[in-house]
Amino acid sequence: METETATAPQLAALADTDINWDRLDKVRFHIIGAFLFTVQSALIHPTAVVKTRMQVAGSGLSQMTGFSVFMHILRSDGIPGIFRGFGTSSVGSVPGRVLALTSLEVSKDMILKYTKDLNMPEATRAGVANGFAGMVSNLISCVYFVPLDVICQRLMVQGIPGTKSCTGPFDVIRKVLKAEGVRGMYRGFGLTAVSQSPAQALWWGAYGAAQHIIWRNLGYGDNMDKRPSHMQMVAVQATAGLAAGACSSVITTPIDTVKTRLQVIDEYGVGRPSVLKTTKMLLREDGWKGFYRGFGPRFLNMSFYGTTMIVTYEIIKRLSVKQA
Repeated sequence: METETATAPQLAALADTDINWDRLDKVRFHIIGAFLFTVQSALIHPTAVVKTRMQVAGSGLSQMTGFSVFMHILRSDGIPGIFRGFGTSSVGSVPGRVLALTSLEVSKDMILKYTKDLNMPEATRAGVANGFAGMVSNLISCVYFVPLDVICQRLMVQGIPGTKSCTGPFDVIRKVLKAEGVRGMYRGFGLTAVSQSPAQALWWGAYGAAQHIIWRNLGYGDNMDKRPSHMQMVAVQATAGLAAGACSSVITTPIDTVKTRLQVIDEYGVGRPSVLKTTKMLLREDGWKGFYRGFGPRFLNMSFYGTTMIVTYEIIKRLSVKQA
């Protein structure tokens, strides 16, 4: 509690809504997180499959609505079809989440301590700390998650023209390494790091600032005896996460479309696939609207992800507070 009091003196009544790294039992945090984030990932994985197949398909699926693509996958492949790549993603994400969450919390805690004595509004300070932490966490975790994305997305788009048939994650790794070496596992790394790091900074910054602003508007912060209920905390955090996720999807969908195609399509003619070749191909196929292929599922995915992720994340933190 001392850390929260020091970093947010005006919001002492809201200490349980913003639990910092120093107050967490790290082992419990990562164990509970591995379980709950796997459940959360299962809920949104079908939207990721639909989005990916719409972005990669040349014709047919790319011209259909997200719901139509979802029903098409169900009819042709059944339930396993909408969960393609989930096993690899859920198991493979565990080490990456440890890396991402640790770097996120340590970075945020560091900035909160460094800005403690600055004359800065608390919402701005929270936004800066969360934004910086989101950017650092994304840069670090890209080293792990980009190869995992390459594997999972190739499994999601099996059967689409321009992609290679693979029997499982290890077959994907073998074929990519044989064709392109380690570089092939990092297709889209630069684009991901350059685009997603500012996007994550925006997401976490908006979430941190929005949460403080909402609490202020609800009358919390000044009255030290007035503390929000757990339901109020969930509602406010879900609202802030929903808004942040929706905004992020609008900004990042064009880059995500290029990145996804770059990572999974192999038939580009002469030479190694590149961002420029992928962009030109997309423009030839659909014009500028092609950059928003799969926008509906991605908007749903990012909004739902933002809400469920942040609620899950905050619950994990509350369950992992060190016992007195």
